[in-house]
Amino acid sequence: MKVKGFTLIELMVVILIVGILAAASVPMMRGRIDSAKWSEANATAGTIKSAIRVYFAEHASSPTGALSVSATQTLLGFNTADLTGTYFVPANYNIDSVDSNGNAAITVTGSQSNAPTGSKTLSTTGSWN
Repeated sequence: MKVKGFTLIELMVVILIVGILAAASVPMMRGRIDSAKWSEANATAGTIKSAIRVYFAEHASSPTGALSVSATQTLLGFNTADLTGTYFVPANYNIDSVDSNGNAAITVTGSQSNAPTGSKTLSTTGSWN
C-alpha cells in the first residue's frame, strides 16, 4: 500500500523559499515605516510654513529659530500640543531662514526614541532635502 504525502525534502524547500521571501521583504517594510513616520513631520512643517507666511503678510517680518521656544510658538499662533505628535515634538522643528516673500526653510530632526533617524529640510521652494 502506497501512502501519499510530501517528503521531508519538499517541506524543507518550501520553508527555505518562504524564509528567503521574508528576509527580502523586511528591509522594504522598514523603509515604508520610516516614510510613514516622516509624513507626520512633513504635515507639521507645512503647517508651520503656512503660519509663517500669514505672520509675514501681517507684520512684514518673521521669526526664525527653534520652535521649542514658547515665544516663537505664541507668535505663530501655536501651543505646544499643536506641534506635538507621535514621533516629533516642537524641539524637532527649526526655522532656518525666511526669504523676502515669507517662504520659510524648516529643518526637522528626529530625536525621539521612536522617531526615524536623521533630518530633513523643507526648502523655501517647498521641496524636501
